[in-house]
Amino acid sequence: MTKPQPQQNQSLSRFILLLMTTAIAATAANLYYNQPILPLIAREFALNDSQIGSIPALTQFGYAFALLFISPLGDSIARRRLISVLSCLLVIACSMAVVATNLALLLVAVFLIGVSANITQQLIPFAASMVSKENKGATLGTLMMGLTLGILLSRTLSGLVAEHFGWRSVFVMSAVLASFFGILLQLFLPSNKPQSNLGYWALIKSTLGLFAQHKSLQIFTLSGACWFAAFNVLWATLALYVYEQPFNYSTQQAGLFGVIALAGVIGAKASGKWVNILGSKALIMYALILGAIGFAVSGLFTGNLLALIVGIILIDFAIFSAQVANQVRVFSIDPAAQSRINGIYMLGYYLGGALGSIAGVKAFSLYQWPGVVVVGITFILLSVIFNAYAKKA
Repeated sequence: MTKPQPQQNQSLSRFILLLMTTAIAATAANLYYNQPILPLIAREFALNDSQIGSIPALTQFGYAFALLFISPLGDSIARRRLISVLSCLLVIACSMAVVATNLALLLVAVFLIGVSANITQQLIPFAASMVSKENKGATLGTLMMGLTLGILLSRTLSGLVAEHFGWRSVFVMSAVLASFFGILLQLFLPSNKPQSNLGYWALIKSTLGLFAQHKSLQIFTLSGACWFAAFNVLWATLALYVYEQPFNYSTQQAGLFGVIALAGVIGAKASGKWVNILGSKALIMYALILGAIGFAVSGLFTGNLLALIVGIILIDFAIFSAQVANQVRVFSIDPAAQSRINGIYMLGYYLGGALGSIAGVKAFSLYQWPGVVVVGITFILLSVIFNAYAKKA
């Protein structure tokens, strides 16, 4: 490993922070644009359930692939240059989806869309490297607000555009947005000096080495993976829960629960301020307690709409607050390897979410909503245990 170089003293202006935040929102949305339009794609290409399920799966797999094999490049290549390359790839991938005449071409396109969405995981450590330790919490809170808005609004925007202009128009919109933000980021992002001159495969190897080297990174990753698993336990089963008695909601009505998830935006923003007051470890503990209470409320009053809404608000607020606080300490581990550390951390976070989705659906099929509540609280308790072993920060 190369000797870490001192981080350049760069200031993060309000304009650059706003640009990064909106670009993160627009880019993260690409991971979810295809979900509301799956029935339209299935109808045009005459796809079965397994085939249609491969479209969102390949998108997410592309994103996971990039976390391990693309994110580390931010430490050895100027981030503005890397972001420009990924922006071009995103435009090309969306264009491929627009003209796709069969499932195979569309799957290649959505995989590349997932890969190029790694722009978000280049911008976050880039911004973190440009602010002082005292300002990291507030900065990450703002960036996470953009990420959350992109995730929450993506499905609504995609469904609206597709309803009026067809499913291909969604990818046209995405290509236009990618071009727009790609140009702005190229014009206005500051240049940075890479912190490593390692070759590609040495860089990937060092990424795994960093995980083995830093016990704190292992703890932060396991803790984050568990609470994100709990988050996905909720959202993977929520639609199944409200489709049945006593709710009997339609797909459109079930989708409105996403609006309630805007509480996560408030959590992401607020936690950025509180992390400097309470410290990351304490703030995460308080957040996890709120999350457990959220699951408990929804479980104790099963079938009650108000209890479900309160539970969702508490869980979303808790998870996004904990994530901001956790990333503050993740980015403090090694300033010379922030992209690699963030990549391996987010990969663990993502895998935790996948595990939570699987466990949640299985629990619901066996024990209905009470089973979901028990599994969700179990993951949160595991996160509490891991966080208890973390050094105070």
